[in-house]
Amino acid sequence: MMYQRPRRNRKSPAIRKMVQETQLSVSHLIYPLFVTHNKKDKSPIVSMPGIHRWGMEDLLQEIEECLALGVENFVLFPVIPEEKKSKKGEYSYDENNFYLKVAQEIKKRFPEANLMSDVALDPYSTDGHDGIVENGVILNDETLPILSQMSLAQAQAGFDIIGPSDMMDGRIAAIREILDVHNYTNTSIMAYSAKYASAFYGPFRDALDSAPKAGDKKTYQMNPANKKEAILEAVLDVEEGADFLMVKPALSYLDVIHSLNEHFTVPITAYNVSGEYAMVKAAAMNGWLDYDATVEETLLSMRRAGASAILTYHAKDYAQSLKK
Repeated sequence: MMYQRPRRNRKSPAIRKMVQETQLSVSHLIYPLFVTHNKKDKSPIVSMPGIHRWGMEDLLQEIEECLALGVENFVLFPVIPEEKKSKKGEYSYDENNFYLKVAQEIKKRFPEANLMSDVALDPYSTDGHDGIVENGVILNDETLPILSQMSLAQAQAGFDIIGPSDMMDGRIAAIREILDVHNYTNTSIMAYSAKYASAFYGPFRDALDSAPKAGDKKTYQMNPANKKEAILEAVLDVEEGADFLMVKPALSYLDVIHSLNEHFTVPITAYNVSGEYAMVKAAAMNGWLDYDATVEETLLSMRRAGASAILTYHAKDYAQSLKK
């Protein structure tokens, strides 16, 4: 006699949906968008099929389409012209920075859109690193005032969430302090707490032309072999005022997402990065995978691991698949 038959809870679509442990919806997704200084632009990124660099007018249309699909959360990444780059990235907080003007226009046109920024020196740096470089050394403490000024300028432009992706020690405290001093206490911080020195970032660096000009990022991004270190980074970020903790990349680090979710009460986010997107997209374009089914399973795995939200280039595609 078999008293337990787990298949009884799988016998119909209604029962399977009723007992489903993990839920995935468009509201859990944050859509990354690449922004250029052009008024009109929709240039494809070859290594990320289906993803583009956007000028302001075309970007506004893209956001309008996404909002109609239920995608309300966006993170913007700036494609900075070479002539605007410098050793210390001063253009990052210049009031004439097109990135800040784009954010202002988005919030003016679509106040319901939830906008997240990117805080790091690499898009603005002639060295392509997330901190100031001197004699091949990335300077931590000297970089913090620049990251702070950048964050304040972004809060003033209307960003709802500040996203420090730089992995400099102490930057969350520095950013929280300058925001609070200037009465931006309601501006959130999503800390890239466990950002690994990963091989999966290649297409993103193509999109921004932000690869390091020399050396690598292993002195500030985490060793892929380490898990306990992620907890240390997260503890420090929470103590310094982070509202969200992020793990980047996602698929090879589901155990880290799960670990942080078990240890902390603040929401955990996952970044389903460019290389992960490119692999799925390329396989689907070759007919090797069912794209929609693979995307749903991929995103579900991140939610199951403990991610409250997911930054993913699949966001619009997933929302469209639900409409089919």
